[in-house]
Amino acid sequence: MAKVAIKNEKITAFGGINFVLDKFDALLGDVIDRVLGIRSTSFGYQYSEIIRSIFALFLCGGDVTEDINLFLRSELSDRPNTRVPSSDTVLRAIEELASENVTYTAKNSGKTYDFNTAEKLNRLLVELLLATGQLVRGGEYDVDFDHQFIEAEKYDAKRTYKHFLGYSPGVVTIGGKIVYLENRDGNANVRFMQAETLRRFFELMKAFRLKINSFRAESGSYSEDIVKVVVANTEKFYIRAERYEALYEKVKRQSGWTEVEIGYEKYEVQSFPFEQFDGVSHCRLVVQRQRKGKGEQLDLFDGEYTYRCILTNDWDMTDEEVILHYNKRGAAEQVFDRQNNDFGWAHLPKSFMNQNTVFLLLSAMAANFYQYIVSLPLMCMFGVEATDRVKSFLFRFIAVPAKWVRTARQNVLNIYSKKPYDLIWAYG
Repeated sequence: MAKVAIKNEKITAFGGINFVLDKFDALLGDVIDRVLGIRSTSFGYQYSEIIRSIFALFLCGGDVTEDINLFLRSELSDRPNTRVPSSDTVLRAIEELASENVTYTAKNSGKTYDFNTAEKLNRLLVELLLATGQLVRGGEYDVDFDHQFIEAEKYDAKRTYKHFLGYSPGVVTIGGKIVYLENRDGNANVRFMQAETLRRFFELMKAFRLKINSFRAESGSYSEDIVKVVVANTEKFYIRAERYEALYEKVKRQSGWTEVEIGYEKYEVQSFPFEQFDGVSHCRLVVQRQRKGKGEQLDLFDGEYTYRCILTNDWDMTDEEVILHYNKRGAAEQVFDRQNNDFGWAHLPKSFMNQNTVFLLLSAMAANFYQYIVSLPLMCMFGVEATDRVKSFLFRFIAVPAKWVRTARQNVLNIYSKKPYDLIWAYG
């Protein structure tokens, strides 16, 4: 039987988090306090300290804010010039940062729906991406828009069409990074006031001199008022067309199909002019179809083929190129899986939508900063790849024994590993 010796030394199991926090302090701390303002003029915690703790919580494998008290405060207690607030302080700060909901009334039904635009935090979201160089003023970007349905049995949560209580935030991403988020009642139709949401997003991008090259979205954005806003603010757009009988009857009457291979599957494609929306001209509908396999059930719309249509104002790309460009938005859908499982969206901490919107945005900032960290060139020396999930990063980089010591009037972090942590600190 092995002998066990207990050593009462202050060694942290998460030595790698110190590098992440050094980067945070160098790049983001001042930006956060400038945008959000000074929270305390005495000994209270500043917003930068609170948000830093949220970032550290997720990158050390935490799931809920209570994990700050459970392990994070003790793990970071020896880090110089670092104060870690309690989970109660973090939750109070979330309440402080919450803004009032905006209530809209549907003209047809008279029903009311709450939205939360969180304008200051959305500005901070973009400011932090600029601070890390993930966005550049004057740059041109492809953006993706979608709604995420978040299950949350909260006081003000409404029942979604998926038959659970929750919220349905509209989320804009660029290259897998969240750049804008508005929360909304879970029972609101995805098209309801979406044009206003997108208008606010486009105005924010213009304020930071960020140009939108192309806009991609699912069929929830296939509406005349939405398309008009998109056309006025982008170079090109690609929106999945909604399935309805009149359109599909026209599609099925088309001839002159071209056979292509997309994703190792054979399809037939073609396109034709689209003039159905008033005030939206020079558009085309790109159609792909695939013959159903033996035994597949026929339906009212498709018949013997499965059809999918993309509405676009791009006349330069071929039909196949339009489809391939649109399909890149699949990477944006992976963002929601990451946010739910790695960055706390599955465990919203508060009872009200406006406060939970703050948490959604702060955790989106944490996810964006994580992408910055894992994309640093020297991370490959630790086996870290830009596509790694947090759990993999935790094992490969964060989880390393370390101890802070005071020597020659300097604070020195001793890391007990053969990996080149000295290089990542020097050149990372």
